[in-house]
Amino acid sequence: MDQIIVTGNGALSGDIPIAGAKNACLTLMPATLLSDEPLTLTNAPRLSDIRTMTELLSSLGSEVSSLADGHVLALSSHNVTSRRADYDIVRKMRASILVLGPMLAREGYAEVSLPGGCAIGARPVDLHLQALEAMGAEMDLRDGYVHATAPDGGLKGATFEFPLVSVGATENALLAATLAKGTTVLKNAAREPEIVDLAECLRKMGAQIEGEGTHTITIEGVERLGGATHRVVTDRIELGTYMLAPAICGGDVTCLGGRIDLLQAFCEKLDAAGISVEETEKGLRVRRGNGRVKAVDVTTEPFPGFPTDLQAQMMALLCTAEGTSVLEEKIFENRFMHAPELMRMGASIDVHGGTARVSGVDKLRGAPVMATDLRASVSLILAGLAAEGETVVSRVYHLDRGYEHVVRKLSGVGAKIQRVAAQ
Repeated sequence: MDQIIVTGNGALSGDIPIAGAKNACLTLMPATLLSDEPLTLTNAPRLSDIRTMTELLSSLGSEVSSLADGHVLALSSHNVTSRRADYDIVRKMRASILVLGPMLAREGYAEVSLPGGCAIGARPVDLHLQALEAMGAEMDLRDGYVHATAPDGGLKGATFEFPLVSVGATENALLAATLAKGTTVLKNAAREPEIVDLAECLRKMGAQIEGEGTHTITIEGVERLGGATHRVVTDRIELGTYMLAPAICGGDVTCLGGRIDLLQAFCEKLDAAGISVEETEKGLRVRRGNGRVKAVDVTTEPFPGFPTDLQAQMMALLCTAEGTSVLEEKIFENRFMHAPELMRMGASIDVHGGTARVSGVDKLRGAPVMATDLRASVSLILAGLAAEGETVVSRVYHLDRGYEHVVRKLSGVGAKIQRVAAQ
């Protein structure tokens, strides 16, 4: 099992290319199931989660080819051969549930394992099912699978208001509604850029959609969708992560392809902490001068609020801030598992339920630490950039799910970082 070794060595300088969005690509790929014509996705990231979705779609009969060194995905679902998404594949990634809506809309039936064997209610899959049931689907949960059936004549347009804002459930309902008969109105819908990206792609395929990016999305169902070519939107989470690299250890770095509108609330917090963010023709230029950053309070919220997927990385920055910061996690429970590992590096963090109080220290110290999840793993790498001595991060396989070429990108701007096989 690999480890990443980081040695703090001062300010960073240069450019970091930002990949296409993992979460957007994982949502766009199941759209192939809605059509028997080819779908081509450009600017695709090369990640293990993308390979898992490729494996899942292939098991259903889709043809998926990786072109241009993996940055182009050519998908075709002209011959769907299976309507069952097996647990052995689905358990690897929660985004697998996104094949449910398209399969139900096109085939009228789908069997999809509950993601990761989870119970309904945790990171709620029930909202996906409720939205599809509003369109007339009948759900039977047994043996760890959702057995979903559309009524005779297929799904019907409906008005559904999400009781909680859910990105995944909005995506699933949006995918299914494109082929439903009549008009579907999704209220209290998620507004994330990945939702907007999905709607733009579906519109290229012939869908009739209005209101994406707002809390109300209206879809007029069509009889069939065609093929399309679509460029995956920039990964705003990777963007924010690499913006924090010069913020935490100083320097002047431009994140290529970055846009402030993808991370407005995050950029405002960086500004409050004393970090300069400037939008240029190349992307977002991030600079930090001498001295410690200022403490800021952070509350995670659905877009356009502060992203939960940047909370761990932001905590790493605030560990060395001047003053005390309060981070409140309102999206997912149990998302402070990185805190004990940061404390091994000398951070002062007090966690109570969904709130963490971070009292900034003068300096972090390198230490052996263990990644607990995708975002936690990269937060430890960021902390290592600012720490004295050597930080050894174990269980870095989490990184491969969401970040490509972390070592190459950070070493390209001057970081002292390497990936090695564990002894």
